[in-house]
Amino acid sequence: MIVTFAYVQVNAQTAAKPTEPAKTVVNPNAPKAKFDKLINDFGEIPQGIPKTAEFKLTNEGKEPLLIQTAKASCGCTNLQYSQEPILAGKSANISATYNAAAVGAFTKAITVTTNADANPIVLQIKGTVLAKKEEPVK
Repeated sequence: MIVTFAYVQVNAQTAAKPTEPAKTVVNPNAPKAKFDKLINDFGEIPQGIPKTAEFKLTNEGKEPLLIQTAKASCGCTNLQYSQEPILAGKSANISATYNAAAVGAFTKAITVTTNADANPIVLQIKGTVLAKKEEPVK
């Protein structure tokens, strides 16, 4: 019993070694995505006449930048973007065309995922669609 008591006392006094937080390794050569703007305001546009916004994406890193996905928040916005890698120091455009079918104010999101960051980048297009003016009947 004395041996057991001594064993418990010795082990109770041993401090647990604190664990070190995991260190994040940052790749200094990784691609870096930089957009020229995050919001494109069309202002007032006429109903039924599609409008296109261009977002310029530049790779400010040293390794190739890939656009993994680009998704619009609704089917009223058509996207076009390069499937090719964007080399260091080079740029590519993401085109977002809004169909302007519905009258009124709008704000649409374009979510872009790249290999530069696990977090997606959200671009926006916005504006107000004005109703078509009725032509007088002759």
